Amino acid sequence: MSTLTSTVLNLADWAKRRAPDGSIDNIVDILNQKNGIIEDIPWKEGNLPTGERVTIRTGLPTVAWRLINGATTPSKSTTAQATVNTGMLEAWSEIDKDLVELNGNSAAFILSESKAFIEAMKQEFSQTAFYGNTGTYPEEFLGFDVQFNSTSATDNMSVWLVGWGENTVYGVFPKGSKAGLVQENLGLQTVTGSAGIGGTRMRAYQQHYQWKCGLVVKNWGYVVRVANIANAALVANAGSEADLLFYMAKAVHRIPDLSACKPVFYMNRTANEFLDIQARSEVKGGGGLNYSNVGGQRMSDFRGIPIKVVDQLTIAESTKS
Repeated sequence: MSTLTSTVLNLADWAKRRAPDGSIDNIVDILNQKNGIIEDIPWKEGNLPTGERVTIRTGLPTVAWRLINGATTPSKSTTAQATVNTGMLEAWSEIDKDLVELNGNSAAFILSESKAFIEAMKQEFSQTAFYGNTGTYPEEFLGFDVQFNSTSATDNMSVWLVGWGENTVYGVFPKGSKAGLVQENLGLQTVTGSAGIGGTRMRAYQQHYQWKCGLVVKNWGYVVRVANIANAALVANAGSEADLLFYMAKAVHRIPDLSACKPVFYMNRTANEFLDIQARSEVKGGGGLNYSNVGGQRMSDFRGIPIKVVDQLTIAESTKS
């Protein structure tokens, strides 16, 4: 005898979603995260079916002053090309027809599950944007983290400053494909039985989720990392922790031209908490940390640059060299 797998909804799951009046209850999504990077990335269609090929200037021509009847040596600039591949994030949802239709509100039941899939896709994308490693997982796209050197310690975190723009850093989707997370409602389908018995069939409501995406760093000067922030020292808050405001100020000055991009700081909740604490202990003005309302939401900024929490940024990074 075979049992249902954990990858499909069952009667117990159905019961846990019902309100006292029999309708689908308003589910409290305590597993939802803040991953502000998704809101900021500018997207463009790639020039390849698999991603984007970018041409980067690697050297300038030689120029010289000359006198009348003098001469200068001809020269040229140099360029290099790099190919950025995209990944394909995908998920399927198949829910037994009779389970969906038990309470007579099929649309609400399916929607309650779709919200969870979309949140999972967002979290996985955010994690990959920073930690995607095509050397280990070739199906992913390359994230920011692995493009920096590392050693052996595992008690660190980073604060990132990214200057988004079409000539600096941007997201890409394959040529000829759709942008963003695509959700297909395939309706009622006949699928292979979930009990694992060969040749069995089941009628199920099927949803397909897909996101073809990659990350292009066209100009390295527009990604700045404040690395090696020791988690233990920061939490201790005993005077030996990293001065976040100091290093964020240094990061701002590493961006070649703030007017040529949309700069945003990203950090995890731990760093964001202690940034607030450190700012309040500074002399007047909060050390450059301010708060404002953007679209009805309270948001902090440093010297006019938004600060966003990314829950997928870990507190267990390797030391960067």
